[in-house]
Amino acid sequence: MPLGPDAARQLAEHLQPAAPDHPWTGARFSSSWGSREPLDVTLVTPELVAEVDADTAIDRGAWRNPKRFARLRPDVTVADVPPFGEGVTPAAG
Repeated sequence: MPLGPDAARQLAEHLQPAAPDHPWTGARFSSSWGSREPLDVTLVTPELVAEVDADTAIDRGAWRNPKRFARLRPDVTVADVPPFGEGVTPAAG
């Protein structure tokens, strides 16, 4: 989910490095479908909520289309958001 320069600056002002017990420590991420090149990732403390624009289409267990950052949501706390993979289930198609 590439960010524009303004969004990247806005987000960077609020990020703090992750503690060693971050839930995604050791996870590997790739940039696109079928890519084997891992991304260089810096984990941060999960205390911000961001709104993203997303198509819920999933193909072979992966999101079919890229996600796009919309805005930070200072009116929503991390406790208000279910952990990734929990919560609302997409409708079967």
